[in-house]
Amino acid sequence: MPYRICKTIDIENGHMLSKHPDKCRFPHGHTRKVEFVVEADELDENEMVCDFKVIKESIEDYLESLDHAICMNTDDPAYAEFKERYGERVIGFASQDPTTEVMAKVIHDAFNERLAGYSKSQDTRYPLRPEVRIVRVRVWETATSWAEYSQGGNDVG
Repeated sequence: MPYRICKTIDIENGHMLSKHPDKCRFPHGHTRKVEFVVEADELDENEMVCDFKVIKESIEDYLESLDHAICMNTDDPAYAEFKERYGERVIGFASQDPTTEVMAKVIHDAFNERLAGYSKSQDTRYPLRPEVRIVRVRVWETATSWAEYSQGGNDVG
């Protein structure tokens, strides 16, 4: 059984679900907890899967772009107006509602890309071995509701 670690990062984030039949079609926000789980079959020379700071340093700029932003379906009739008014703080999701499930996949994909780049960088204080794999990204919408995305056998290196 592999060793696993989890790093959790909180962000404040809003969204609108234009396809939703009820209140979620209106702008609203969540304090989202994003969990990043990575694993390795063996520990490194420091007896770690990797340092927790590797996860934070590799994804923090991307999560910052989502923090205090509103995510919207680009097909939403209000999208152009919101984008013009709030600029980079409006994150467009091409023809899909930014549900928590969709956000889990988008964040997972961004994490995978950034972690792969981090593992190849020679200019890091905390090394990352190529055999460290992403297990899943879980995004909490509320204290009782979450969605996750995982892609089996997903090596970052």
